Amino acid sequence: MNSAPSQRANLAISLTQYLIQKQRQSAAPEASSTATSGAASKAMSSELRLLLEVVARACKRISYAVGKGALAGYLGDADNINVQGEAQKKLDVIANDVLLEANAWGGHLAAMASEEMEAPYPIPDRYPRGEYLLLFDPLDGSSNIEVNVSIGTIFSVLRMPEPGAKPETEHFLQRGREQVAAGYAVYGPSTLLVLSVGDGVACFTLDRETGSWWLTQDKMQVPRQTREFAINASNARHWEAPVKRYIDELLAGKSGPRAADFNMRWVASMVADVHRIMTRGGIFMYPRDARDPSKPGRLRLMYEANPMAMLMEQAGGTASTGLEPILDVLPQALHQRVPVILGSTDEVERLVSYHCE
Repeated sequence: MNSAPSQRANLAISLTQYLIQKQRQSAAPEASSTATSGAASKAMSSELRLLLEVVARACKRISYAVGKGALAGYLGDADNINVQGEAQKKLDVIANDVLLEANAWGGHLAAMASEEMEAPYPIPDRYPRGEYLLLFDPLDGSSNIEVNVSIGTIFSVLRMPEPGAKPETEHFLQRGREQVAAGYAVYGPSTLLVLSVGDGVACFTLDRETGSWWLTQDKMQVPRQTREFAINASNARHWEAPVKRYIDELLAGKSGPRAADFNMRWVASMVADVHRIMTRGGIFMYPRDARDPSKPGRLRLMYEANPMAMLMEQAGGTASTGLEPILDVLPQALHQRVPVILGSTDEVERLVSYHCE
């Protein structure tokens, strides 16, 4: 038997313990006396703590379903087209149902919104309603399911702006800066939960034997500089001039204007690409292109861009559309799409400067 102490034993902080600590810190007198009114309104509450624990349990159930794969008949298409016009996978439907069912009855939410559903999902009348709104992409990167590449779940939490009112679509249309929490789960060789409640970013690893989440990295920081980039190069012919200029400079290597070699990484799963950047730096780009003038970007503001932008900024990185910070975009529609550029600050700022020129 291996007698060496484990990383989990050294840290010995569970997700519940971590969230309780954050709740106590935000309620401490010294915290409230120095907080701005905006920060005070986002203080960690017991309701938010319990909500995040429920989301984490749902992610655990999704992880188990992903792990079973073909053994449980979970692979393949679901013979449905979602609101985005995309063919759903069986696991898309399963993940969406798991998140809806897990969060419907707890009393912490007023409503939910999913990338897979056209309209918000109100909490049924038979259950109490809370003060929060939950948005999620239940299974990001589902095109990778059949080839066994990492996929994940992305989620965002907002406050209900009119407590007690009947939840409507417009209640969800808040800037990303109003998020009180955001996170993602990665279903890979290990299952990870990366979370921010507005006070840095923490990473938890699922112990599959006990079913518990354990803190394995706190205060994650994205390196300011990088030599890696992530972009779908097959769209190069559609890119706008600033993106073409930037990528050409990277590909020129040591003999080019950057005088350095860069490596390209592209998983086609946003959670996997972003987690790599959170771990070792880099820049992720899904920019505006010329394929469809009616779609200014590919990724969804409310379900993907906003939560990832919050995590990136909390970890010292930067997130932009190319023209403005993602978190400052005022949503116009529940399924609005935006260009996304995020990651190590020096590289994001350079590409933004090319757009501004």
